[in-house]
Amino acid sequence: MPSTEIQLQVGKDDTSRKPTVALALGAGGAKGLAHIGAIEELEKQGFEIVAIAGCSMGALIGGIHAAGKLPIYRDWVCSLDKFDILKLVDWSFSFAGGGLIKGEKIIGTMLELIGDVQIEDLPIAFTAVATDIEREREVWLTRGSLFDAVRASIAIPTLFRPQLIDGRVLVDGGLLNPVPVTPLIREPADYVIAVSIDGPAEANLPVEMSAHETRGRSGLSRLLEKLLPGSDAKALAPGKAHELGALELLGQSMDLMQANLSRLRLAAYQPDLLVQLPRNVSSVYAFHRARNLVESGREKMRTSLEAWQPRSR
Repeated sequence: MPSTEIQLQVGKDDTSRKPTVALALGAGGAKGLAHIGAIEELEKQGFEIVAIAGCSMGALIGGIHAAGKLPIYRDWVCSLDKFDILKLVDWSFSFAGGGLIKGEKIIGTMLELIGDVQIEDLPIAFTAVATDIEREREVWLTRGSLFDAVRASIAIPTLFRPQLIDGRVLVDGGLLNPVPVTPLIREPADYVIAVSIDGPAEANLPVEMSAHETRGRSGLSRLLEKLLPGSDAKALAPGKAHELGALELLGQSMDLMQANLSRLRLAAYQPDLLVQLPRNVSSVYAFHRARNLVESGREKMRTSLEAWQPRSR
């Protein structure tokens, strides 16, 4: 089968450049790790990403890619097991400050691993979408510290403490725009592609647990399993009866809200291609399943591009 790049060449004048893409990356917690594989497959198929808008985990992955450090992050996150993840969570064990998790360890680790940069200096145009909880409006962060913007976009209410930027109290952008296509309308790209982790739930999703993923199930790892139940995708299949933990209930509630809001927003602002992963591909906390999630995103992007009939550039 000819490559997607060749299929998109519509004239002799176009053969010298790659088709350009403005990419919207949606919210989804750990499920957003699928964005890594989606980005890598999109570039492998011959597209050039010239702009990214991300929400929550989509902001984290998109910002790291815009900084040119996605391979570093991918290798790191795929090496984590449940014990490693637990060590990154700085619980406050109270709602002081507006959240159970301070988020300082996570962002500190990102700064050590990736380094910080001003958004306006990134080689790829980048927008992190957050929510101004006091003014009840969507906020597009296009300047300033990359990881300050990412920290605001991932601040799930009650779970992560809000981020204060320029006097605004900012929380997760998924509250108002889970798949942020709108910031990309202004971008001069050939196509707008959106990756959503809010697709319809699927029954009997395969769960492939490697030896690496299943190690470390004693001690603090077992504590993590109690704190974050339901990390196995089988437990999330439609119609599967099981006991919900507090964090799993919060995660599924956010999933339901964001899935319905995504449908409304995407109906109003349709991308040229919508790549959807099922919302039950994993739980929002299953970061230990990074390898499988990356591959899920890669495969879904590949099959979506194969079925796509793009308009001529």
